[in-house]
Amino acid sequence: MSERIATVSRDTSETQITATINLDGEGHLVAATGVGFLDHMLDQIARHGLIDIELRAHGDLHIDAHHTVEDIGITLGQAFDQAIGDKRGIRRYGHAYVPLDEALSRVVIDFSGRPGLHMDVEFTRAAIGTLDTQLFWEFFQGFVNHARVTLHIDNLKGLNAHHQAETIFKAFGRALRMAVEVDPRMAGQMPSTKGSL
Repeated sequence: MSERIATVSRDTSETQITATINLDGEGHLVAATGVGFLDHMLDQIARHGLIDIELRAHGDLHIDAHHTVEDIGITLGQAFDQAIGDKRGIRRYGHAYVPLDEALSRVVIDFSGRPGLHMDVEFTRAAIGTLDTQLFWEFFQGFVNHARVTLHIDNLKGLNAHHQAETIFKAFGRALRMAVEVDPRMAGQMPSTKGSL
């Protein structure tokens, strides 16, 4: 199997971002986004997904974090789309339930080739640190549009917004790990009755 590694750069008037991922990594993150809590969440994806991520971002944070968070989602989505290749032999679907104290989230993903996001999360606070919780939707929307995946995110329980977010990102990492894993029983087959994804 060839290496499943990709590097993508995005350069706009609002952000300059470079992301490198290795789908068969060890869960290492090197990130400098200027948004501390987002770096913490990217670490959850890497660690629990066993995906190596290196990401550098410079954005117009003097306005707010919107463009930076959204464009990081877009860039990571593009990197996943490139790294996964034609999807032959992968499990395709992934899911995870993750608790953290009183919070519990479920994430289900399908590398379907069709972008779609359903996110049912009512954060108990409008911001975590300086990060607007509405921007998590922007991150995931950017990701699904460019990774071309169907993604369902449900926060089932939670009182603490930090815990809610952390369970979502940990579950996202776990679901990614399952979905991109190579299934030896598939022997390079396409995981679709259509013959393509």
